[in-house]
Amino acid sequence: MIRVLKLKTIIFTAIAAMLITVLSLSVYFTGAYAVYYGNTPRLVPIYSVEKEEKIVSISFDCAWGTEHTDEILNALKVSEVRATWFMVEFWAEKYPEYVKKIDKAGHEIGTHSSTHSYMSKQNAEEIKLELTESSKAIEDITGKTVELFRPPYGDYDDELLKTASELGYYTVQWDTDSLDWKDLSATDIAMRVINGVKNGSIILMHNNGLHTGEAVPIILETLKNKGYSFVPIGELIYRENYIIDGTGCQKKSA
Repeated sequence: MIRVLKLKTIIFTAIAAMLITVLSLSVYFTGAYAVYYGNTPRLVPIYSVEKEEKIVSISFDCAWGTEHTDEILNALKVSEVRATWFMVEFWAEKYPEYVKKIDKAGHEIGTHSSTHSYMSKQNAEEIKLELTESSKAIEDITGKTVELFRPPYGDYDDELLKTASELGYYTVQWDTDSLDWKDLSATDIAMRVINGVKNGSIILMHNNGLHTGEAVPIILETLKNKGYSFVPIGELIYRENYIIDGTGCQKKSA
């Protein structure tokens, strides 16, 4: 009798373990952002993209000033590189001529929110306003639909990612941080990026960093010499049939 009970216990334990594994996999492989952190499912934005080829994206967050923006645009033009620019609504409204200039140069534009707030502290309705109002400000100038979103400060939670996804946005972070906003030297900025990228990397920079304009040509030339090519984030990411792992790496699903 004792042996029978032990056998039943072992069988029950084995079945339970299998069910947990199956459920874990179902959570992992269903939905664009479904991943597992230990035993807790959590939504994660795109930090990088799994690629076999040496291809990366460079992006610029626009939240203050324009003094150094032309220098960046000129460097991108010389290197024939198209970038992605994430704009806060108040920046787009204050500098519509730069929104037009960036768009006409062939670059991609995403939203960086309306007020540059910590959006994990907002409810769904507040998030919707941040995204729709900021996108409208950009779309009214360019006539093009906004599809990409980068949360201010890299701050997010499940509610933010879920709401953004429901509105049709791809939430994008970065895996290579230039730290140009700290006013590092052009060389330090460039070396952080050059040493940090890998296939499918997304580079974070800012439109008005003190030495960003000086660093961009170094970055572009060096990475091109290393065999890398550049595309806007919208051309780097997968639009369907993908998963995002625990590191934020977007991968094609089976």
